[in-house]
Amino acid sequence: MSSQTRKATHAGSWYTRSASELSADLGKWLNAAPSVSEFKPARAIIAPHAGYLYCGRCGAHAYKQVDPTKVKRVFILGPSHHVRLSGCALSTTTSYATPLYNLPIDTQIYSELFGAGHFQKMSIQTDEDEHSIEMHLPYIAKVLESIQGQFTIVPVLVGALSTEKEQFYGRIFAKYLADPSNLFVISSDFCHWGSRFRYTHYDKSCGEIHQSIQALDHKGMRFIEKLDPVGFTNYLKEYGNTICGRHPIGVLLNAIVSLQEEQRNRHQMSLKFLNYDQSQQCRSKDDSSVSYAAASFVLR
Repeated sequence: MSSQTRKATHAGSWYTRSASELSADLGKWLNAAPSVSEFKPARAIIAPHAGYLYCGRCGAHAYKQVDPTKVKRVFILGPSHHVRLSGCALSTTTSYATPLYNLPIDTQIYSELFGAGHFQKMSIQTDEDEHSIEMHLPYIAKVLESIQGQFTIVPVLVGALSTEKEQFYGRIFAKYLADPSNLFVISSDFCHWGSRFRYTHYDKSCGEIHQSIQALDHKGMRFIEKLDPVGFTNYLKEYGNTICGRHPIGVLLNAIVSLQEEQRNRHQMSLKFLNYDQSQQCRSKDDSSVSYAAASFVLR
């Protein structure tokens, strides 16, 4: 792995490149989000990866449940938007830049994952073109600023996995999820609705289009809260909902199931969605929107 830093390529467009402004924005959203004791400290969170203007507030509801005193390592599982990938890929760099400070990659964990023989290397262009991982880095840097320099990150680009591969990678990540010093960040937006996304499912019995979208998203979110990867997969097959992080979510759910089987339910595990939002409320077929949701998973 080359000693190269991945640039913050979306700073200045998807979020501000000013460290002081960025810190203030993130702090404002985090201060406004409630701390939910039943879902804290988070072992894993699900949060969106759109521009902060659209989803910064929503993401704070997940990040508020992170306890920096517990975290030594952050796994970030983000979907691949630009390259075809049938498995998972790792970065060839040694750190990721943010306007706040740089985040070092955990080379030991990368060596373990590469050593298993089931992870590809992503090119620096693929790495820097992708936004699904980068959009979480400033939030990670902000919530863990009290332990700056004392934690590492493990960025993982997740491809269009088959059900079997979601199970396979879930088993790989289960042992890391079991470690209380690890935090998993699952990067996903929810429904992308409108002709520009080629998805216009509308159940008129729900009311307005945006109400139908919300009902559809919540139907999928319930399977995730039940920690049910099979139910979630069947839901996606039935409705085709355009949840871009469906495969990272599938890997998390399968890691949880694998952990439940290994530990024979010795631990209490629960996941709850704490916030839901839409970029705008669609009312006509000419409108479009992207949905965002924030969840926390705890393991006790």
